Amino acid sequence: MGTTKIALFMGKEIRKIIHGGEWWFSVVDVVASLTESTNPRDYWFKMKIRVNEEDGFEPSTICRQFKLSAPDGKMRETDCANTEGLFRIIQSIPSPKAEPFKLWLAKVGYERIQEIEDPELATKRTRELYKLKGYSDAWIEKRMRGISIREELTDEWQNRGAKDHNDYQILTSEISKATFGLTPTEYKKVKGLKRENLRDHMSDLELIFNMLGERATTEIHRSEDSKGIEKLKIDAKAGGDIAGGAREKLEAKLGRSVVTRQNFLNEPEWKKRLN
Repeated sequence: MGTTKIALFMGKEIRKIIHGGEWWFSVVDVVASLTESTNPRDYWFKMKIRVNEEDGFEPSTICRQFKLSAPDGKMRETDCANTEGLFRIIQSIPSPKAEPFKLWLAKVGYERIQEIEDPELATKRTRELYKLKGYSDAWIEKRMRGISIREELTDEWQNRGAKDHNDYQILTSEISKATFGLTPTEYKKVKGLKRENLRDHMSDLELIFNMLGERATTEIHRSEDSKGIEKLKIDAKAGGDIAGGAREKLEAKLGRSVVTRQNFLNEPEWKKRLN
């Protein structure tokens, strides 16, 4: 199972996940992007009833539930539909944005096919998206390197006994606590984040120490040929301790904390360019 990704349609975030080689999109997020509803979950619930009564069609039959990252940071079962399913669903949503959304959806689906044939395109598009959001080239380079280091680490976890997303969360939390003195949930509260990806709101130094903790953990796993979740947890803390020690030394020298409340939530210009 893949991890939750974020797509952007007219500045609105739509969660998506890879399954069976294709994108599956959060239906509630699509509803929110196409309507003015203040409660898209309720809109989706009532819409399913209306469509069933009017057309004898049950929209849930073309959906699947996947665990996606919710605004509170927890993984929750979410109704998702693939490209074909969404085309059927949006026929029942009266919205002037329906046609632009169809074009956007077709483009996203085509890009997925391209990325399967040429994986480097996914990396290129990620860089372009960060650039569009206004991140600096230096920050983007660190973020992309961090993504690579993270993928190597999760591959090691998968091969060494981590069984599910919960295990990954536990291990990530061990590294974060040892590196920064904060769990990812606590860290997001410091930065005032909800659904947003924590790493997308880290400063240069935060990214560097995060990478150090994860890279050190990977090397410890390999050096000690670690197996099983309990040993992986011990390694995760050890890797985080290495990064945490380096952070504390720098903080003593600088006279300030590396952990900052800084985030990138105020981004009106890039949101305008997406519309």
